[in-house]
Amino acid sequence: MDKPSGITSARAVAQIKHLFPKGTKIGHTGTLDPLASGLLVLLIGRATRLSRYVTGLDKTYTATARFGAVSDTLDADGRITPLKNAPPMPEEGALRAAARRFTGQILQAPPMASAVKIGGERLYKAHRRGETIHRESRPVTVHSLELVSLDQDTASFAVSCGSGTYVRALISDLAHALNTGAYLTALRRTSVGYLKAENAAPLEELTSDTVLKRIIPPQVVVMHLPMVEISGGERFGVCNGRPLGAFGMRGSCRVEVGGELLAIYRDEDGVARAEVVLCGG
Repeated sequence: MDKPSGITSARAVAQIKHLFPKGTKIGHTGTLDPLASGLLVLLIGRATRLSRYVTGLDKTYTATARFGAVSDTLDADGRITPLKNAPPMPEEGALRAAARRFTGQILQAPPMASAVKIGGERLYKAHRRGETIHRESRPVTVHSLELVSLDQDTASFAVSCGSGTYVRALISDLAHALNTGAYLTALRRTSVGYLKAENAAPLEELTSDTVLKRIIPPQVVVMHLPMVEISGGERFGVCNGRPLGAFGMRGSCRVEVGGELLAIYRDEDGVARAEVVLCGG
């Protein structure tokens, strides 16, 4: 789904859920903030069991930020405070040099307005009470951070990053390194792994008549996992989660027969054991 700006990911999922029979499981694989638009990968029915293999995929974004002011949420949905003594928009060369310093594995503290749990409570709940909680910085991976355009007090960036990276925190930290402030005015997720926003259906176009035509096979979602083809005679055992002989592969792999994704297995102690089973016995 191509989520529009202005609604939460949960609200977007709720609008899709009523298009399916009552009781159908639907989940998403990585929250987009209300401000953000773009690709929201939804998993339906038994495919919700594949969430762990999608959530950790790399992601790409386009981000637009206003410099010379800060936000308590690091984006335009928060309380905006102009910086009286902040320098004007950094020069293009300085921005590009700073962007290079913020690539690779970096340390990043999660924003207060985020769903990260500390002490058993979501940070955004403390934020709503006006509290600030100490957050330990944690490593995240930024594959690339490129300046795309520059206009007065606004700059746009193309970001490629690993799972768990907060783009609004990344841009805020970049601005701080240049002795100013910045907050996101727009954010769009353009890909999750090899799944592209350009191939996703806008939320407003999904109806009970069109939604089924937009569903892709579950194996497409986990194409990044190596595939093992089994014989038809082994299907019953796989669909009942029985161990198989070791595949000799590192990590998880998808088990298929005749183009049908049956399960996800992993070698363990000399045998292949089921992590997720999608088919029935």
